[in-house]
Amino acid sequence: MKLISRLPAWLRNKYFIAFAAFCVIMLFLDKNDIFTQFGRKKELHNLQTSKNYYIRQNEVLRKESEALKHDPQSIEKLAREKYLMKKDNEELFLISEKPDNSKN
Repeated sequence: MKLISRLPAWLRNKYFIAFAAFCVIMLFLDKNDIFTQFGRKKELHNLQTSKNYYIRQNEVLRKESEALKHDPQSIEKLAREKYLMKKDNEELFLISEKPDNSKN
């Protein structure tokens, strides 16, 4: 009993003890504790970043699609670059760059 009587009155208050227990349960022991909330906020930020990336990619592809519908030169450019097509009187040389995996 001596230990309890040495504590200040505000630490022995039943409302303070109840509030402190509530805070501990909410901050550390609940399924939606503070660490989970930080992780979810980080995941939300990552998802928003990837959403913005895909929106930009969608706009680029939409512009490319419109160019392919109306411009024959863009069709030829796409066929040559992506599908490696060539004209009858041309030769096509492919040079692949291999990364240097040797460790010195």
